[in-house]
Amino acid sequence: MQPIQTVCFDTKPYDLPGLTRYAEVCGISFRFLEAKLNAQTAALAEECGAQAVCIFVNDVADAAAIDRLTAGGVKLLALRCAGTNNVDLAHAEGKIGIIRVPGYSPHAVAEHAMAMLLSAARHLHKAYARTRDFNFSIRGLTGMELYEKTVGVVGTGRIGSVFASLCKGFGMRVLAYDKFPDPASDLDYVALDDLLRESDVVSLHCPLTEDTRHLIDRDRIAEMKDGVILLNTSRGGLVDTSALIDGIKSHKIGAACMDVYEEEADVFFEDRSEDILQDDRLARLLTLPNVLVTSHQAFLTREALDTIARETCYGIRRYFDPTA
Repeated sequence: MQPIQTVCFDTKPYDLPGLTRYAEVCGISFRFLEAKLNAQTAALAEECGAQAVCIFVNDVADAAAIDRLTAGGVKLLALRCAGTNNVDLAHAEGKIGIIRVPGYSPHAVAEHAMAMLLSAARHLHKAYARTRDFNFSIRGLTGMELYEKTVGVVGTGRIGSVFASLCKGFGMRVLAYDKFPDPASDLDYVALDDLLRESDVVSLHCPLTEDTRHLIDRDRIAEMKDGVILLNTSRGGLVDTSALIDGIKSHKIGAACMDVYEEEADVFFEDRSEDILQDDRLARLLTLPNVLVTSHQAFLTREALDTIARETCYGIRRYFDPTA
């Protein structure tokens, strides 16, 4: 069988080793592009004679992009991530195949969420910045113990379940909410409103859909405990950013830890240190001392990258050769 011609959009240096290694094993010929997929850049796949395209979280596979891809002969859309919120699934049905990597490393994301929680609870990010300036005062760094606090886990798939387990290891009481509770789980499932009212920490681990967009809005923030710590390592659109900022300014939210942001596509994964940030809401968040933002890096471990590359390449191979 001839090598499967595949265009990889939004490629970063850390993607290359794994994808290159498994491509050789699976008979895939990659063309790596830095450009993100959208309706305009989709034409690049046709120019490369691609049978498949590989995309990441901030590529846009909307109806226009899908039509352009299929018109150019692309048969498969391979997502090297778990979420599909950036793909028009209804429009894609019957036109193009779609594969993804649903369980590349739940531990990577869950551990990052815990790291952010510990940093916020003990002000580690502020302490680090102080000591770098030779300021060894600990005034204003009084933290909160996690032991016997209540954490609300919203979404109990693989990542949420691992995070809940980590929290139990710290002696926390875990409440859970999921639209489809796992009957085999030992988690204490409650209604979302009850979870928000009782939790000292709320951590989001659910997919972004039309039902969950702005799941955390002004009304939901008003239900939360005063001083709650809010974590989001899932998708930025789960949180209404304007409501979040107002919640922080009013001290309703004691700290926010965000690995994702609803308008991240043009900012995250890029070096903007020499630019004037045009997103006023993100700029405002970054000025607040009780906000910790990382650039969608929760997945970024050696183990997860290897799994993503392996599952993506073998998935492409199996799609074109089911006997492989």
